[in-house]
Amino acid sequence: MSEIVLHYTRAGHVENIHRGDVAAVNCKGEVVASVGNAHLPMFWRSAAKPFQALPFVKNGGLEKYGITDEELALLVASHSGEENHVALVRGILAKLGLDESVLDCGVVRPMSGKAFKKIIAAGEKVLPVHNPCSGKHSQIIALSMMLGIPYEGYIRPAHEAQKIIFKHVAMASRMPEDKLEIGIDGCGVPVFYLPIYNMSLAYARLSTPSKGDWGDYEDAATKIRDAMSKYPQVISGTGRIDLAVSEVTGGRIIAKIGSDAVYCLAVKDGDLGITFKIEDGSYAAVTPMTIAVLKHLDLLTKDEAAELDKIFPPVLKNHRGEIIGTIETVF
Repeated sequence: MSEIVLHYTRAGHVENIHRGDVAAVNCKGEVVASVGNAHLPMFWRSAAKPFQALPFVKNGGLEKYGITDEELALLVASHSGEENHVALVRGILAKLGLDESVLDCGVVRPMSGKAFKKIIAAGEKVLPVHNPCSGKHSQIIALSMMLGIPYEGYIRPAHEAQKIIFKHVAMASRMPEDKLEIGIDGCGVPVFYLPIYNMSLAYARLSTPSKGDWGDYEDAATKIRDAMSKYPQVISGTGRIDLAVSEVTGGRIIAKIGSDAVYCLAVKDGDLGITFKIEDGSYAAVTPMTIAVLKHLDLLTKDEAAELDKIFPPVLKNHRGEIIGTIETVF
């Protein structure tokens, strides 16, 4: 059962409560620490993206299309739709000989409020390329092309590229294929339903590929991990906790958001993967929960913890900027 993890207070009284579950797992599959139900089944959402890219990287996609490390980070990103993100997506598609009209991820306002305001101020429209999942979609199109599969209908579960990705997600998370369920994600592609334990196991294997028993996939997993560590702004965006965690720790901790408050972390060369899920799906709770989990697992130095608290102070403010409450960890 999910446990209470955060209290939001006002005038010394608890006003809001968030419940959640946490699983921290090593490459051996051992649960190092947990809160609530470490085997809670949940949709992996966009936190699955690094593993959806495995077949493309393993089969030489980076070399075939001249994809850089920064562009690889974009392929597994939930980006904020900032100018550099959009430019990277368009650049990747250009390398494929395509343009953004092939993207079937739908239109959604950028995660960055500043980026959205710039679009409106310029009298332009929000486009599929601004979708935080446009990099993933570009990767699936590229995988299809590389394997000689028509990319039309690439978002459908029955598409050959999606069948290949499904097998790789199952392999990475050590889930039997007949137990790995799917739904449809916000961007239209299949999304995977599995225990948060298995999500954490996949991230542990990603954290330290040399201990992850990847076999022929070790090099691909290492390339994906290193790109995420090196380009955290690309896989996330300005002002986000994902970016701050990686920057403050010098790339030692890799953070990846999923919609509806599922969140994964990997400790580079630390043999540890972590997943948490906020029960009510509150995006606002993700930032304080991320910091709380890292502190709970003693994964931050004193200076790193202080810096994250400085960037994201655990307080509530009113519209006048006055502190009127607190965000308190209760696990």
